[in-house]
Amino acid sequence: MAAKAFSIDPNIILHDSVTATRSGRDEEEPKFKEGQKVRLVEDIVNDGTYPHAPIGTLMMPKGEVGYIKTMGEFLQVIRVYEVHFVGSQMEVEIVGCREHELEAMDDGCDEDTTESPLFRQMIEKRKKQQ
Repeated sequence: MAAKAFSIDPNIILHDSVTATRSGRDEEEPKFKEGQKVRLVEDIVNDGTYPHAPIGTLMMPKGEVGYIKTMGEFLQVIRVYEVHFVGSQMEVEIVGCREHELEAMDDGCDEDTTESPLFRQMIEKRKKQQ
Protein backbone atom coordinates (compact mmCIF):
# COMPACT_ATOMS: atom_id res chain seq x y z
CA MET A 1 0.00 0.00 0.00
CA ALA A 2 1.40 3.38 -1.00
CA ALA A 3 1.77 6.13 1.59
CA LYS A 4 -0.75 8.97 1.34
CA ALA A 5 0.66 12.33 0.38
CA PHE A 6 -0.57 15.37 2.26
CA SER A 7 0.06 19.06 2.03
CA ILE A 8 0.74 21.54 4.79
CA ASP A 9 -1.08 24.86 4.84
CA PRO A 10 1.56 27.50 5.76
CA ASN A 11 -1.19 29.86 7.01
CA ILE A 12 -2.18 27.58 9.88
CA ILE A 13 -0.63 28.69 13.17
CA LEU A 14 0.38 25.79 15.39
CA HIS A 15 0.38 26.29 19.15
CA ASP A 16 2.89 24.48 21.28
CA SER A 17 4.74 25.04 24.53
CA VAL A 18 6.85 27.74 22.89
CA THR A 19 4.14 29.78 21.17
CA ALA A 20 1.34 29.25 23.71
CA THR A 21 2.74 31.49 26.42
CA ARG A 22 -0.72 32.74 27.45
CA SER A 23 -4.19 31.38 26.97
CA GLY A 24 -6.13 33.01 24.17
CA ARG A 25 -8.34 35.18 26.37
CA ASP A 26 -5.76 36.52 28.85
CA GLU A 27 -4.09 39.89 28.49
CA GLU A 28 -0.30 39.89 28.20
CA GLU A 29 -0.05 41.74 31.53
CA PRO A 30 -2.30 40.84 34.49
CA LYS A 31 -5.62 42.65 34.25
CA PHE A 32 -6.31 42.72 38.01
CA LYS A 33 -4.32 43.52 41.17
CA GLU A 34 -4.29 41.86 44.57
CA GLY A 35 -7.06 43.25 46.75
CA GLN A 36 -9.04 44.55 43.77
CA LYS A 37 -12.83 44.22 43.88
CA VAL A 38 -14.25 42.14 40.99
CA ARG A 39 -17.57 40.69 39.82
CA LEU A 40 -18.16 37.37 38.07
CA VAL A 41 -19.48 37.69 34.53
CA GLU A 42 -19.95 33.91 34.16
CA ASP A 43 -21.00 31.06 36.43
CA ILE A 44 -17.98 29.18 37.79
CA VAL A 45 -18.43 25.41 37.68
CA ASN A 46 -16.04 22.74 38.89
CA ASP A 47 -13.82 21.74 36.00
CA GLY A 48 -12.28 18.92 38.02
CA THR A 49 -9.70 21.03 39.84
CA TYR A 50 -11.76 21.08 43.05
CA PRO A 51 -11.68 17.49 44.38
CA HIS A 52 -14.58 17.72 46.86
CA ALA A 53 -17.40 18.22 44.34
CA PRO A 54 -18.40 16.49 41.10
CA ILE A 55 -17.32 18.02 37.80
CA GLY A 56 -19.96 20.49 36.62
CA THR A 57 -21.04 21.54 40.14
CA LEU A 58 -21.80 25.26 40.42
CA MET A 59 -19.00 26.75 42.55
CA MET A 60 -19.97 30.44 42.32
CA PRO A 61 -22.87 32.08 40.41
CA LYS A 62 -22.58 34.92 37.92
CA GLY A 63 -22.86 38.34 39.57
CA GLU A 64 -21.08 37.47 42.85
CA VAL A 65 -18.61 40.11 44.04
CA GLY A 66 -15.21 39.20 45.47
CA TYR A 67 -11.63 40.35 45.96
CA ILE A 68 -8.45 39.18 44.25
CA LYS A 69 -6.30 37.40 46.85
CA THR A 70 -3.45 36.18 44.65
CA MET A 71 -2.61 35.43 41.05
CA GLY A 72 -0.88 32.37 39.66
CA GLU A 73 -0.58 30.25 36.57
CA PHE A 74 -2.00 26.85 35.74
CA LEU A 75 0.27 24.68 33.57
CA GLN A 76 2.47 27.77 33.16
CA VAL A 77 0.22 29.19 30.41
CA ILE A 78 -3.17 29.99 31.98
CA ARG A 79 -3.45 32.90 34.43
CA VAL A 80 -5.72 32.10 37.38
CA TYR A 81 -6.84 34.55 40.07
CA GLU A 82 -7.65 33.30 43.56
CA VAL A 83 -10.81 35.27 44.35
CA HIS A 84 -12.38 35.50 47.81
CA PHE A 85 -16.15 35.94 47.62
CA VAL A 86 -16.63 37.27 51.14
CA GLY A 87 -19.92 36.21 52.73
CA SER A 88 -20.99 34.02 49.81
CA GLN A 89 -23.76 31.52 50.49
CA MET A 90 -21.90 28.88 48.46
CA GLU A 91 -20.01 25.99 50.09
CA VAL A 92 -16.63 27.47 49.12
CA GLU A 93 -15.82 31.21 49.37
CA ILE A 94 -12.45 31.15 47.57
CA VAL A 95 -12.48 30.14 43.91
CA GLY A 96 -9.96 30.18 41.07
CA CYS A 97 -11.10 32.43 38.21
CA ARG A 98 -9.79 33.27 34.74
CA GLU A 99 -9.56 36.88 33.50
CA HIS A 100 -12.45 36.53 31.05
CA GLU A 101 -14.70 35.41 33.92
CA LEU A 102 -14.17 38.65 35.87
CA GLU A 103 -14.81 42.37 35.55
CA ALA A 104 -13.27 45.10 37.70
CA MET A 105 -15.50 46.90 40.19
CA ASP A 106 -12.78 49.47 41.02
CA ASP A 107 -9.20 50.24 40.07
CA GLY A 108 -7.84 48.44 43.14
CA CYS A 109 -6.18 51.54 44.58
CA ASP A 110 -8.78 52.62 47.13
CA GLU A 111 -7.77 51.25 50.56
CA ASP A 112 -11.40 51.28 51.75
CA THR A 113 -12.54 48.87 49.02
CA THR A 114 -9.70 46.35 49.11
CA GLU A 115 -9.95 43.06 50.92
CA SER A 116 -7.81 43.82 54.02
CA PRO A 117 -10.01 46.57 55.52
CA LEU A 118 -13.07 44.45 54.78
CA PHE A 119 -11.61 41.53 56.73
CA ARG A 120 -10.79 43.80 59.66
CA GLN A 121 -14.43 44.92 59.71
CA MET A 122 -15.64 41.30 59.61
CA ILE A 123 -13.32 40.28 62.47
CA GLU A 124 -14.47 43.24 64.59
CA LYS A 125 -18.10 42.38 63.90
CA ARG A 126 -17.57 38.73 64.91
CA LYS A 127 -15.82 39.78 68.13
CA LYS A 128 -18.79 41.98 69.06
CA GLN A 129 -21.20 39.08 68.44
CA GLN A 130 -19.28 36.74 70.78
